[in-house]
Amino acid sequence: MPGDLAASPFRADRDRISASAFFARLGGVTQVVSPSGSGLLLHNRLTHSLKVAQVARAIAERLLADPVSRAKVEELGGLDLDVVEAAGLGHDLGHPPFGHLGESVLDRLARERFALPDGFEGNAQTYRVVTRIDVRGTEGNGLDLTAAVRAALLKYPWTRHSAVPHEPERLPRGASEPAELPGTGAAKFSAYSTELDDLVDARTPFDKTVPEWQQTVEASVMDTADDIAYAIHDLEDFHRVGILQFTTVHHELQEWLGRCVEFAAEDEVRPGDPRPGASLELLRRRLHDKDDWIADDEAFAAAVKKVRTELAINLLERPFDRSQQAEQTVVRFSGDWTRRLVEGVRVETEIEPRSGHVSLKPDQWHEVQVLKFVHRHFVLQRPDLALHQRGQDRLISNLVEALDGWLVDEAEVAPHRLRDLLDLARQEFDELPAALLPEGVAVSTLARGRAVIDFVASLTDDQAAALLEALSGRTTQLWNDTFVL
Repeated sequence: MPGDLAASPFRADRDRISASAFFARLGGVTQVVSPSGSGLLLHNRLTHSLKVAQVARAIAERLLADPVSRAKVEELGGLDLDVVEAAGLGHDLGHPPFGHLGESVLDRLARERFALPDGFEGNAQTYRVVTRIDVRGTEGNGLDLTAAVRAALLKYPWTRHSAVPHEPERLPRGASEPAELPGTGAAKFSAYSTELDDLVDARTPFDKTVPEWQQTVEASVMDTADDIAYAIHDLEDFHRVGILQFTTVHHELQEWLGRCVEFAAEDEVRPGDPRPGASLELLRRRLHDKDDWIADDEAFAAAVKKVRTELAINLLERPFDRSQQAEQTVVRFSGDWTRRLVEGVRVETEIEPRSGHVSLKPDQWHEVQVLKFVHRHFVLQRPDLALHQRGQDRLISNLVEALDGWLVDEAEVAPHRLRDLLDLARQEFDELPAALLPEGVAVSTLARGRAVIDFVASLTDDQAAALLEALSGRTTQLWNDTFVL
């Protein structure tokens, strides 16, 4: 295609993703908290994507260098370095403003305000971006990526309401309904109904090598790399801003180690149990409930000890003071853990439904679970972060309402991009089979909803805030460089 500099189609895909405006905007999208609120340079969705691509390529290089692993991946459909790097770069293209909070708010609004059965999901939005919304060339929509790269972006290769052919108690990771939203379909999915044909087309070359509900090898590499990057760099960030404290983290880990036999003897440990170590015990039990094929108490205890030593004692015991020594400690922690986890990757031809063909060995898998626990328990469940997120929830909700009202009242003067998205959505819903449309809901409502959701999901954090300021009449500034209409 004109403009491509690379001869390899997979390298061309990588270049198209990295040159995309949707990729550039990730620099202004929150990973967990906004860097502008901390005064420090923290990870955003762009730096996260770069790290995922880097780790994914390192994993692929390691697997291809080993003759046994190389033979296995060839049997499963192949493994290309440029494909996994492209998938790592592109896996968050559909991520909306304000991190996962934005994702849950847009899903609620899509389902409840506009009756969109597919709602909103960041992975599905990514696939929509590369196949429908982004533009490459003068003809058609999407980036025109190869099937291999599109398939590598499919972490959860099904739609929200498509049946996954497996026993209910052994569903693939993400395929079950969230307990808090019964009747809404799969918790995770990688394509909306409007992109189902694209999903089938991308997966067709792999029909004879992996089951239809299972990731391709390259998607599995990207997914594992995402887990590794997420488990490490968010902990770096919250050490830097002083949220992760040695005393609280060490106390939780040490208390569980001292009382693990006592905890294990109890019939029930309830969520919210205030005893130190109880939350970690709940994690151990949850791993046995969901992943009994790999959960192991000895490996879990070893992981807790390792995280206690290397995270709590070696990293958190000395507060981050922005000195060279403090930065070196962070770099050493990140580098050592990344290397250990990458070296703990394996490839298997016969796997459990909740695993991928490329996954972490048991020791490293348990370590990632404990690292994620520290992040979730000591960062995501903080009241101050919850307060901040309530404000972001209201911001997104008000912005969606204002843009919807604009389309209803004066569609002809709405932003050009929003009108383009509305035209695209109308065409898509007109072409969908009636069985995939909700009864009693006008196509115009569905199309307007999908267009507004697509538009808001394509903004940065600052663009969303500035646009709402203008729509709410809280600014007298006519031109604002944070958004372009």
